[in-house]
Parts: sequence; structure tokens; C-alpha cells
Amino acid sequence: MDLAGKRITVVGLAREGTALVRFLVARGADVTISDHKPATALQEYLSRIGELPVRLSVGANRVEDTIGADMVLVSPGVPRQLPCLVAAREHGVPVSSETRLFFELCPAPIVGVTGSNGKTTTTTLVGEILRAAGRQVFVGGNIGLPLIDQLDLITAESWVVLELSSFQLELMNASPHVAAITNVTPNHLDRHVTLEAYFDAKLNIVRHQKPDDVAVLNWDDRLSREAAAHSPGRVVFHSQTTGLDEGVCLDGQWIVARCNGDAQRVLSITDLKLLGRHNVENSLCATGLALGAGAGIEAVTSVLSCFTGVEHRLEPVAEQNGVRFYNDSIATSPERTIAALEALPGPLIVLMGGRSKHLSLEGLADVALRTCKAVIAFGEAGAELEQAISTAKRTRGVDAPLTRRVGPLDEALEEARRLAQPGDAVVLSPACTSFDAFVDFEERGQAFKRLVLDQA
Repeated sequence: MDLAGKRITVVGLAREGTALVRFLVARGADVTISDHKPATALQEYLSRIGELPVRLSVGANRVEDTIGADMVLVSPGVPRQLPCLVAAREHGVPVSSETRLFFELCPAPIVGVTGSNGKTTTTTLVGEILRAAGRQVFVGGNIGLPLIDQLDLITAESWVVLELSSFQLELMNASPHVAAITNVTPNHLDRHVTLEAYFDAKLNIVRHQKPDDVAVLNWDDRLSREAAAHSPGRVVFHSQTTGLDEGVCLDGQWIVARCNGDAQRVLSITDLKLLGRHNVENSLCATGLALGAGAGIEAVTSVLSCFTGVEHRLEPVAEQNGVRFYNDSIATSPERTIAALEALPGPLIVLMGGRSKHLSLEGLADVALRTCKAVIAFGEAGAELEQAISTAKRTRGVDAPLTRRVGPLDEALEEARRLAQPGDAVVLSPACTSFDAFVDFEERGQAFKRLVLDQA
């Protein structure tokens, strides 16, 4: 694709947008940056662009910046019904994204992972397994750095492993060679409005596959299982609960891969370093993906037996005065926090809060009553979380767990320290987004770790 001289408008200057701008300018495109934020709020990203020859249009997303372009590229966080994007489509201007452009230009086979929960761990596991199998691997997408900056380093012999969010998948017209939908539960309904629309975006990861591609799907999750009907590729299921004739499943305590009547033991789940049943599911999915990409059983076993997790996901931070501290900032939905509470040994003091996704908290409250010594609610969603726990306690006629509502994250940690006793675990597992106080969950997690370690 020749981009030289093309008038391209990038809508949304965030992490992905800055990488995209650098890439486009390097290839001779005439770039306009459109962002609704003022320049003063974009200094972090503008500093990454430096003195590149681009036109900056900030403070609003203007229609004239998109209808006069040869192409519009949209960052994932930008709503697709923005008036300037609607106008571009009405004027026949192609509206695409960094992810879609990357798929068009990438010479290497791509493994893609999406789902409501487990994406990051599964993506990271697959990248490590393929490296153990001797491949040159690039891991990115919704985690790490955008890979469009590294296209010059990627060859046909490389492998690319991408975590893909529903936002990144919305505009896709191509699917990865090997793809997975880990599970689908209500999420991002502030953007997608309905579960059906959210699921439809997720389906793009398998919808455009070819017959020789592979779709790895979760038999135990209804919507992931139903995605099989939408993939033209070969479907491989995984399951914790069902003994599959074909696919990856449990045989007693063993992860077993079955193909064409042959069964191979991978690893006993008692040898996994990852905590929780949800990580057994992630390990099953990663096994299916890695085998689908041609890795051997030995590489899978070697990685699963030593992999301890990813940053911000049940990440041990410190043990101080007999109290263990965990960073689970990536838990931006109730389901993720439930998985954390069920995985960690107690007694637990959990810090929940941030900006609400307006999802049901009933299931989370039930698990908190069963697993937690105390719940500390913070941030914008503090009142909503406190109310959910209090309602559950009244309904069941119980007094525990102790519930406290505070202001920002530092106050939540201060209250947790006051309540904690030797043998307790304090975990930041917010069940909400970070956008009331932080750029993303990573910034929130880093802040939590600094607060913990400052008291070491």
C-alpha cells in the first residue's frame, strides 16, 4: 500500500494514535491529527510526535478534517457515531483503523485473542510459548506497544500475537490465522449499548477467517461456543468441564490435547504457577492457540509450568508486617474481580472502585460476602459499590464483610492498612475502569504499587 502523498486524518491522539502518526509520516503521508481535547491535555502524546510535519486540529473533532481526507483512521476509544466520522462515510471517505491497516500490511501470520476476560494472560502465554518453540514473536495490540511502529522488523517468518478489544475489532474486515474468543459477558455497554452488539464486534475475530485458519473457542461459554457457526475455519474447542473427543480439555488433573484420536498430556494443573480456575481456562485456551500455530507440546509444557502471570493481574507486590499486597488493576469488570476473589487465599481486604461500567454487581456482592473480610469502595463508583454490598448483606441477614467508602485510591489503601492484620491479603481489584482518576488500568496499577512500596 502506497501512502505517500495521501491525505490521512487520524482521529484520536492516544497511545495508538501517536504510533500511527509516526508510521504515516515516515511513509510520506500528509497527516492531520483530530482530537476533541485541547493541546494542553495532549502534551504527553504530542511530545512523542515532536517536530513531525503534521497538521494539528484539536479542541473539537471537525467535519472538515475528515470529509476532505483520502482516508480516516480512528483510534479505538473514539465512538464510531461521532459526527465527523458519519460525515466522512457519507462523503465516501474510507474509515479504517490502525489495527485494520496493520492486518493489511503485516507479512507474518497473526494469532489474535479477544474476549471479556483472560485476554491479556492468554495473549502473553501464547507469545511465550511460540518463543519457546524458536519463533521470532511480536506481541502487542491492546497490550504493550502498537506494533505498526515495528512493521519494518516483521518478516514472513515471524509470528505476531495480538490482544484485540471489541473496539479494535469493530472495523475489521480480516481475521487472524489463529483466533480465540476466551468468553463473552456483558462489558463496554456504555459504548456498544447491547450485549448483542458487543458480541457482534467480537465475532470479527473469526468471521473473516479462511478454511485453513483455526478458531479456538470455549465450550464452557455459551457465546464463545456459538461463535463456531461464524468461522469458516477449523474450530478447536477447549473445556474445563467436558471431556472432548477433539480439542483441549481436562482429564482428571491433566490438561490433554486431543486430535484425530490421539491424546497428548500437556501438564497437570497442580503444576501451574498461575492462581485460580480462570487461569486453568486461560491455559487451556493458550494451549489450543499455540498448537494451532504449530508449536509442539514440549514448548507448551515448558511455559505453562513456569509462567507466573502478567503485570497488573493478581500481581504480588509486597508482604509487609505479615500482610500480602496484590495488584489486580486490570480487573475492570465485576467478572474479573470475582475471579480474583475466588483465586486468592484469605482473609481478603479488597479495594474496589473507579468509574462504573453500569454492569450488574449482584454476583460480585455475593462472592464478596463469601470471601472478603472487608470491602473498601473508592472513586466515582464508591457509593454504587457500597450500596451493592450493603444490599446483599441485608438480603442475607449478615454483617460481614465490613464495608467502608473513601475518596481516592490512596485513601483506600490507607484504610486497608488500618484494617489489615498479619495473614490478611490486600488486593486492588477494582471491578471498574480507571478513567475517573487515571489514564488507564496500567497507570492505576503503577500508582497502587508505588503507594504500597513507599510504606515498605
